[in-house]
Amino acid sequence: MFRRFLVGLMALASVWCLGAGPAAAQAWPQRGVTVYVPFIAGSTPDAIARAVVERMQVKLDRPFVVENRPGASGNTGTAAVAKATPDGYTLGVSIVGPLVINALLFQSLPYDTAKDLAPITILAAQPSVLVAYPGVAANSVPELIALLKADATKFTYGSIGRGSLSHLAMEALTIKAGVKVVHLPFPGSPAAVTALLRGDVQLAVLPAASVVPLGRDGKLKLLAVTSPRRSPLLADLPTLAEFGIAGVEADAWVGLIAPAGTPAPILAAIHKEAAAALAEPEVVAKLAKQFMAPIANTPDEFSAVMKEEHDRWAPIIAAGGIKAE
Repeated sequence: MFRRFLVGLMALASVWCLGAGPAAAQAWPQRGVTVYVPFIAGSTPDAIARAVVERMQVKLDRPFVVENRPGASGNTGTAAVAKATPDGYTLGVSIVGPLVINALLFQSLPYDTAKDLAPITILAAQPSVLVAYPGVAANSVPELIALLKADATKFTYGSIGRGSLSHLAMEALTIKAGVKVVHLPFPGSPAAVTALLRGDVQLAVLPAASVVPLGRDGKLKLLAVTSPRRSPLLADLPTLAEFGIAGVEADAWVGLIAPAGTPAPILAAIHKEAAAALAEPEVVAKLAKQFMAPIANTPDEFSAVMKEEHDRWAPIIAAGGIKAE
């Protein structure tokens, strides 16, 4: 009788376990969700996080609180996600720096992306743009390369920080052009753009949202996007690849992440709701204003993008001897 009792109990447990996954997914969220952003309020990752979770909050009727945790080039906020309880109630957004590049720049990080974080989806991405000071006597990428080859000492380029995507993209471009151009890092896009407008630097690769309006006003020269294909939001701008410059792909994407160990059904539920939010016309319109397009790829595709980024930038960082400041 006791054996029959044990067998029955085990069968009941098996049924419960098989049903726990879907039940857990359907149950999420039962309470409020905190979303860490590793950059200041008003930054692009912050704006995207808020646009998406506002729609999720309305649909799911649960509070979604965006909490800014800036510091250490995005490492502080990303680490907060990595160290959180993996139950679906602490999520985060992050970008290529904290998720990929910083591991190549810093001697150590307070988290291991592969072990401590679960990628959910890339929410959105915007192209970076190769831009020049209006006084530069080049109106195309081939003309610019010719000028650089003639005398690169006449030029400097700005970026939004040492080791940033804008730094690495310009470094890759100059390496492929076979020239050396002096780099001047600035603390963010506004300062780098101001330096361009003044002519303190002559070149930069910067996120589209920070330079396209100025380019359309004739205050800067927009030469190319660093995307693998032309952006539908900037269809008039060619890609660097169209001029035979391959491998300088520097789309600025923002991804949704969770702590590693978050149950798969909960991750699937989060992915489903995030993708639904990104399909909302209101969200698409908000993103388009920042020259960003929704992505909503799978976790595996997100992981593949991170590997591609690592393989693309590791040799550039090594060749330039680039380290974190």
